[in-house]
Amino acid sequence: MNALEKPNFERNIADNLGLPIGSIQKALQLLEEGNTIPFIARYRKEMTGKLDEVQLRDISRLFLQETKLHERKLDVLRLIEEQGVFNDDELKAKITSDIVKAQTLSEVDDVYRPYRKARKTRSSMAKEQGLLPLYLWLVEKGQEHHFDEQEIVRYAMSFVDEQKGVLKVDDALQGAMDIFAQIVADDPAVRRYVRSITLNQGSLCAKGPQEPTLSVYDMYYNYEEKLSKIPHYRVLAMNRGERDGILSLSIIAPQKEIIAYLNREFNRSSAWLFERMQVALLDSYTRLIAPSIERQLRQELTEQAQEHATVIFAKNLRQLLLQPPIRQRIVLGVDPAFRTGCKLAVVDETGKLLAVDVIYPTAPQHKVAEARETVLRLVETHHISLVAIGNGTASRETELFVVDCLHTYQDKTGQQVPYIMVSEAGASVYSASDVAREEFPQLDLSLRSAVSIARRVQDPLAELVKIDPKAIGVGQYQHDIAAKILDDQLQAVVEMAVNEVGVDVNTASWRLLHYVSGLNKTTSKNIVLYREQNGRFRRRKDLALVPRLGAKTFEQCVGFLRIADGEEPFDATPIHVESYAIAKQLLKKVGATQDALSDEATRQALVERLRACNLVSLSEELEVGVPTIEDMITAFAQKGRDVRDNLNSPAMRTDVLHLEDVQVGMMMMGTVRNVVDFGAFVDVGLKQDGLVHISQLTKQYVAHPMNVVAVGDVVTVWVLAIDQERGRLSLTMRKPE
Repeated sequence: MNALEKPNFERNIADNLGLPIGSIQKALQLLEEGNTIPFIARYRKEMTGKLDEVQLRDISRLFLQETKLHERKLDVLRLIEEQGVFNDDELKAKITSDIVKAQTLSEVDDVYRPYRKARKTRSSMAKEQGLLPLYLWLVEKGQEHHFDEQEIVRYAMSFVDEQKGVLKVDDALQGAMDIFAQIVADDPAVRRYVRSITLNQGSLCAKGPQEPTLSVYDMYYNYEEKLSKIPHYRVLAMNRGERDGILSLSIIAPQKEIIAYLNREFNRSSAWLFERMQVALLDSYTRLIAPSIERQLRQELTEQAQEHATVIFAKNLRQLLLQPPIRQRIVLGVDPAFRTGCKLAVVDETGKLLAVDVIYPTAPQHKVAEARETVLRLVETHHISLVAIGNGTASRETELFVVDCLHTYQDKTGQQVPYIMVSEAGASVYSASDVAREEFPQLDLSLRSAVSIARRVQDPLAELVKIDPKAIGVGQYQHDIAAKILDDQLQAVVEMAVNEVGVDVNTASWRLLHYVSGLNKTTSKNIVLYREQNGRFRRRKDLALVPRLGAKTFEQCVGFLRIADGEEPFDATPIHVESYAIAKQLLKKVGATQDALSDEATRQALVERLRACNLVSLSEELEVGVPTIEDMITAFAQKGRDVRDNLNSPAMRTDVLHLEDVQVGMMMMGTVRNVVDFGAFVDVGLKQDGLVHISQLTKQYVAHPMNVVAVGDVVTVWVLAIDQERGRLSLTMRKPE
């Protein structure tokens, strides 16, 4: 391949991901034409061979990486050529070959390293003193193996020049060795070898303070672990300890093997010169190579750890966003607190705010009787059917109080009202946001969080999209991840979740709409404004009347927007407007019309008949791909429902559990709140979540906890150990013998 020839990006991506090159080419073509990833994944399956959103995002990411790598190669070739280096054809061929072979930006920069205009170094100063010819002569003579010390001294004497700062022979020889050390340090082959052996055999070492004190970094005060085996979360933890000034980190490399390699490759001189070159090689490694390689490896380890932590965060976030909504409940949201009081908010089945209040049942006020009267009044007046309690500060004390109130209400009316503990992560962020101020300008900031807590059990997705994903708290060391990396990944996750579920265009806020494929902040606000001015949308095609919503945007978004009880039955399904005619023909094949979709029993019978058909024959007859027909049948089956309805509903409670009530061996039901590399945290109704260590998830080997559990899963656990003093609970999902 010619150095300037554009690489076969599609082939490289296909080899990397193990996907057909034809699918890669189609995906890149569709992206180039301005199609969104959700749209391609859902409505262009025949073209891409059914690539899903994750695969499409990987393709897009790798294409960007390949493009940046190629552009950097071209840039480096240009920069080197500008220095006149390519006048030497042999050197030009070598440099060009090295750049073409480079697989990463680091490898390209290693090739460019000797030609980069660097700051003043010992080597550059020696060259300014005119000592480069001395170095070249020593290399040439060193290969002859027949010259003596006096010959070296005599030749080196000719470079002594007080005006240039070369005062004696030793100064001249040292300058030559400094040039030698720099040339070795800049050699791409040397850097590849040192990086490889350090990564495979080296260790990351942490040291604590000279006078150790108790801290969260205790275990790292004298810690060492192989670079090739260190878990990602430990890298991030140790990095944080270093930033906090508690730990000092370094990489311990196999220096003996590295120095031996350098001497084999570069030191073939007579005994007297051999010793000087040996010293120079040691200097080259310790002063130039090792610090540079350590920085590179530390950066690579950190980037890999950040990428891994981002993936963990993204998977947890997706599971959280796709938690099943608890529908048709009038909810009392409770945001616990001590001094400032517990904030209460009542919302109806649609999330409309009905009432707010503040009570002080906990320290320091202890206005228990007054608080009980307020809660009972709200429950009775608004026919509360579920209480949602935030799990933050004072949650345990508030839970005890609320349960007592609900018992009183049950004794009085005979009606049992369940409650649910809700993660309040991000509620305070929402309260202070522009979104909250737009929704509730008349409400005090502290009361808005109670509304958020109530609404997030009714429709987690619609409420949580209003909050910065980083504030939702289902990650692992998310504060140690580069903000840009995390934001991009989490934004993609929210988009995937929103488009997978679909959005009711007549009820959604602009904040939810702007995550829909093809829409942005402006078009989303225009949809809401059009809805407010003209009334609810009766047909999907009316979206084309919204200002600034052009034909391409309409194509990209319309399939993900739903209209319930509209004029067109297909508008309530994920079937795209462009495929309505085919959908009608498909129904006609089994003797049905759109009216059949309105009745549950009729619809399910219709779906069974369609699934019994030969889909390949139908595909050929209707001139559409099998994946499109399969999606249509699924859409018929799930009309009026979304993917979240197939998941386990959150666990609701009627009574409180104390740590004192728990015994080793006890079986409990719980909800997975967070999944990290070393296990899963499970809410079993206590103040603190219990930890199921990765070794306790199953009796089989588990590569990662996410292979077994996910956020929101309702699981059966058994108590392994109780730490009363620290309030910790160790759990197992391995059923005792």
